This record gives sequence, structure tokens and C-alpha cells, in this order.
Amino acid sequence: MKSFLVDQEGYYGEFGGAYVPEILHKCVEELQQTYLGVLESDEFKKEFEQLLHDYVGRPSPLYFSNRLSTRYGCKLYLKREDLNHTGAHKINNTIGQILLAKRMGKKRIIAETGAGQHGVATATVCALMDLECIVYMGKTDVERQHVNVEKMKMLGATVMPVTSGNMTLKDATNEAIRDWCCHPSDTYYVIGSTVGPHPYPDMVARLQSVISEEIRKQLQEKEGRDYPDYLIACVGGGSNAAGTIYHYIDDERVKLILAEAGGKGIDTGLTAATIKLGKTGIIHGSRTFVMQDEDGQIEEPYSISAGLDYPGIGPIHANLAAQKRATVLSVDDDEAIDAAFELTQLEGIIPALESAHALGVLKKIKFQPEDVVVLTVSGRGDKDIDTYLSELKNRREK
Repeated sequence: MKSFLVDQEGYYGEFGGAYVPEILHKCVEELQQTYLGVLESDEFKKEFEQLLHDYVGRPSPLYFSNRLSTRYGCKLYLKREDLNHTGAHKINNTIGQILLAKRMGKKRIIAETGAGQHGVATATVCALMDLECIVYMGKTDVERQHVNVEKMKMLGATVMPVTSGNMTLKDATNEAIRDWCCHPSDTYYVIGSTVGPHPYPDMVARLQSVISEEIRKQLQEKEGRDYPDYLIACVGGGSNAAGTIYHYIDDERVKLILAEAGGKGIDTGLTAATIKLGKTGIIHGSRTFVMQDEDGQIEEPYSISAGLDYPGIGPIHANLAAQKRATVLSVDDDEAIDAAFELTQLEGIIPALESAHALGVLKKIKFQPEDVVVLTVSGRGDKDIDTYLSELKNRREK
């Protein structure tokens, strides 16, 4: 049977692989040879699961949204990753990777971050495990995610503002890779999403797969069956989406809906709709869809959401889109803001701007009343309150 999961060579169909400079070849090869043995060992599983339970607060609830269900004519459940320690799904991955780094004898942890949630999660676990932590973050994101920057500093991390490019996630990733090239022996690079060279996309997807593992059990309890009709998640690099769909990826009964950031609109040039607009290329060590011009130069993405403005996409999602296994819908800034206010006012849940993009697709799908829909609320919205308040002010003035 054909599978949409990674193959032995680190590819998802034509996407994936490991395209890295020679200086990093040994580091990446060491990871490739080590990660599965560690992740599948009983000792690792026991420590990982215990920390997810006692430290993160898992399992995260699967909440039946009564009012949204009525509004959209289906049975809508929200997977509440926003209730995890640190306020997002990112902590699942950082705990797993840092446990791996410790087993590999690495003393120095580096990470990139956009919205700051991955940076906070990395800094949190480094504080817990007494490791040095350096986080690269675009200067634009440092300014719009000020609270998360202060949290990282409070946790003992060094935050490095990046001033190249448009000073967002792509540029932070470039600098983190540059750092790794300079310190290959003692440094472990914790990538925050299903991007980068193999084995990162597969490793991050496996660590986040706890999300779909829980969905299976929770749906069985609530609906008497362990699969939904629809799974919905936002995608930037794609880690919460990969975790949401992991155990259903080859189950054709389940429709997969991915929401990417349309920005000001996919025809405006101010967008991060990589799957809609991207062409096959290589970015940060992996072959995937990339927003690029005719000369192959990477085009700067734009989104109101700091976690979704990445000019690439995880190779797992590129393949799902290319093979028509997933439906990809772009949600623009205004639609995401509308969806965030709707959830806040109907259910008393303030979502992260990233998650608001997933909520924004509900208006674009015609559901049947018996459809069971699971939508992952990947993070909470306190980091985005300034943006929400400013939007609210603008709307009142209009």
C-alpha cells in the first residue's frame, strides 16, 4: 500500500531529502543514524511520555464546540493544544529533541523562532534540563512578539535579533544554520517545524504525532469511532498539522484540510500562500515548494501571523498537496481576524493568529450535519493581543 509517510531515503514522493553544506554533513548524518533508535527506545518513550503528562499537562482536551457546530452545520471538535504548558503545540517537539540532544552529548542548543512559541518552548526545556540556549529571531518578529522575547530572556536564553532579509522566520533560520556550521561538534539545532534536511521533518512529525494519537482515543470515547471525517490545521512549516494528521495520513476516510496564510490576498504579492504559489525548489536543506522568482531567488512572504510567514512548506505537506491527498485553502489576514473574534465571542477561547487561519476555513467548506470535524487550535492568543486590539480599534474607527 502506498504511504504518505517518509521513505528510507528521507523523501515524501519527490519532496524532502537532505541538501546541506559539507561542513554539516557529519552532523546531519549522525542525526539520521541516531534519531530512530533513540525515539523508539523504551527509556526515551518513558521519559518523554512522563514529561508530556506531568510537565506539559497532556493529554490536551478534545472539546466539542457546541455553538460553532451549530453555526457550521457539523459536529466540530477543537483539539486544545493552546492549553499545553507554554501555550502551544511546540513544547511536544522541543522536549523530544532536547532529550535526544542530551543523549547525543550536546551541551549547546540553538533554535529559530517566528511567532516566538518555539523559542519559548526551547528556552523552557533548556531551563528544565540546564542547557545553554541561543534563539535566533527576525528583528520584525522581535518587535511584534515582544512578550515572548521577554519570556525567553527570563528563562535564561540568549535572543539574537536577525536583521537580514525582511527580518522574519526565513532569516532567523538562515542565521541558526550559519551558527550550526560554526559549532558543529557541541551544538544541537532544534528545528521547530517539519522543515529542514532529513531527518528533521520526520522527527518533528513523530514527536508531534502525540496529537493524533490522542485524537484517536478521544474520538472513540466521544463518538464511538476513532476517526473524524475532516481534520483541519494551519500550515506554515507544518508541525501542528503533521501531528494532527500523522495517524490518519494513509486513511482515505479522513479528509485533510490545510490552511495557509493568504496575507493581503494571493494576488497582491503580500502573501505566504506557499503551496498555492510556490514552485519546486530547495530551502533550508529540503526539496519542497518555495516562493521564488523566475531566477530562483526566494521571495519574501507576508502574513499578519508571525508563525506562518515562511516561504517554504514542510515536504510532508508539499507531497500531500501535489498528490491531492490534502486540500489546501488560503485564508487571508481579515478572514483570520474574523475567525479569531468569532471563536472568542462564541466559545470564550482566544486563539493564536496561526490557529485563527485554521478556523478561517470553516466558512469555505460545506459540511453535512453528521460530519465529525476536528480542528487543531495550535496555540493561545495572548502573544497576539496587541494585533487583535489594534484590529479592533481600526474596525471601530471605520
